[in-house]
Parts: sequence; C-alpha cells; structure tokens
Amino acid sequence: MVGRVDVVSEIGLLIYPDCQLSAVHGLTDLFRIASQWAPQHSEQLKAIRVSHWQVVGDDVVCIWDSHPGRPHRFGNVIAPPSIIMPAQMRPMPVAASWMVDRHAEGATVCSVCAGAFVLAETGLINGRRATTHWAFSDELAARYPKVDLAAEHIVIDDGDIMTAGGILAWTDLGLTLVEKLMGVGIMLATARFLLVDPPRREQDLYRSFIPKFDHGDAAILGVQHHIHAQASEAHDLPELAGRAGLTERTFLRRFTKATGLRPTEYLQQIRMMKARDALETTNHSVEQISWDVGYSDVTAFRRVFQRATSLTPTIYRKRFGLRHGAGQTSHGVD
Repeated sequence: MVGRVDVVSEIGLLIYPDCQLSAVHGLTDLFRIASQWAPQHSEQLKAIRVSHWQVVGDDVVCIWDSHPGRPHRFGNVIAPPSIIMPAQMRPMPVAASWMVDRHAEGATVCSVCAGAFVLAETGLINGRRATTHWAFSDELAARYPKVDLAAEHIVIDDGDIMTAGGILAWTDLGLTLVEKLMGVGIMLATARFLLVDPPRREQDLYRSFIPKFDHGDAAILGVQHHIHAQASEAHDLPELAGRAGLTERTFLRRFTKATGLRPTEYLQQIRMMKARDALETTNHSVEQISWDVGYSDVTAFRRVFQRATSLTPTIYRKRFGLRHGAGQTSHGVD
C-alpha cells in the first residue's frame, strides 16, 4: 500500500515462553491479507496494525510493529497457543500483568487454546464464559475453578474477553476479529484467499474421548480394560461391580471418581469413539457399524451419534472419512 493508511485497530500478539510462534506469524499474515483486501471493498485504505510483544525479564517489550512510529493504542491483545502441555506451563505473572494493564486501557483480551491458562492467570475471566482446547478443559477447570468453562465452543466472544479453543483456532479468532473490525465482506474474502472456512463456533465436532487410566484404582482399571475389550456387549451394574469385587454402591462411587463418568456414560463414549474410527477409516455401512459397536437399533445409534458429534453418521463420514468414495457401502438416509 502507498499513502496514508487508516489503521482501524492495533492487535498486540503476546510472545510468552514456549508459545506457538506459527500462530503468532499466522495471525500476523492473516491480518495483513485482510488489510490488503480492504481497498477492494472500500475507497479508503484500511489496515489492522499488528505488533509483537515479548516477555523479557520483568517487562514486556515490543519486538516488531507493522506500523512503527505511532503511539500504541490497543484494540485487542492475544495470548496464542502453547507448544507444551498446560501441566508444564509455569506461572507467568509478568505476561498476566501486562494483559491486565491492556484490558484496563480498553483493549479486548483474547486467548487461543492453552493461551487460556495465561489469560486465566489474570483473573479477568473469573465468573466469565471461556473456552480452551477440549483436551485441556479439565485441567483449566481444576486450576481455575472460578472460570465458567464452556469448552464445547470454538470461539466465545464475551465483548471485552474473547477465547478460542483448539490449536489451530487462531484462524477462527483471527477471522472473527477481521469481521468485527473490517466487516463481513473482507472477512469472507480473507477466508476465501486462505482457503479456510469462515469462523466455526462449536468444538464438539472435534472432541474425542480420552479415557483416564492413571487414577491408581486397580479394581476400576480392570473393569475399564474389560469394557474396552467388550464394548459391543451389554454391561450392567451388577456384572461390573462383581468383576471389580465391590458392592454396587461402592463400585459406582469409585468408578465415577476414577473416570469422571458413570459406567453407562463411559461405555457410550467408548462406542462413539469406535464408531467415529470406523466411519473415518472403513467402508462399512452405518448399519454394520451400529451393530459392531453395540447398537442393534440403528435409529438409536444415529440419534446418540448426532447428539455426541452434532452430525449424522453419513455427514460425519463425508467430512472426515479418509476412504470416502472408495467402494462406500453406507445405506439409508440419516
């Protein structure tokens, strides 16, 4: 661009220890592409100013600026994902304090994926709805119980707080900000240029079951192994309690404590996990998969599957099936 550019907003990207630099640079490119598309949709040259801020000792300093020489006036600041697991993330009081100060100045504070742990450290999302990667939601809830966690969502826009779940959800957050700052036309043009979908809102579609085996209860672990091996079979409470050598009441209490789920819920999660895998990697019909995972009533299977994924089995296969079209034999209408 040439000439004076109207900066519609400044977005500061926070570079903290072990953050995902690909997200930092990806967001930088996304906002630049949006700015390059802006003149095609307006007579006035518009741009989003992007600056990179890094934790250095006891301070946070600007290390890069797309529009240097102007006073900083943040519209948004973003804590990107981390490349390490949240359990390994150390407290970041300097980064958290910097975000608190920017929020006090009027900026909307944002996070992506495990960046929510940095944002939660500020205390700004206590009592507020927020999301993170579904795999980190339990740990975030345990570490910051005052946060109103809604990990089923990919993007939550709560006005002065925005959170996105998923390692690559920075594209969803970035496009959401482009739409807010520059309009839906530029957002859609940016998405088309990047060959990505417009911002997604729900995370349930991508959530998968991660069973807990490290709880230390050997009796419950043995039952879990049995259920996984015989997921298509019926399992009632007396049978499972007997296998564990416990009374039904004691078994139910210990199973729920160890796994976070009641036995019936646990079995259903395993069956949906196996159904997803079959839909993604085999040509088996929906009816066959239903039977294989323990549902003799395919209508009931479709209903449970759609409740778990927000998609019917056939649509799920079309979207995620690795072998779709290669001799597919799915029958019926979902």
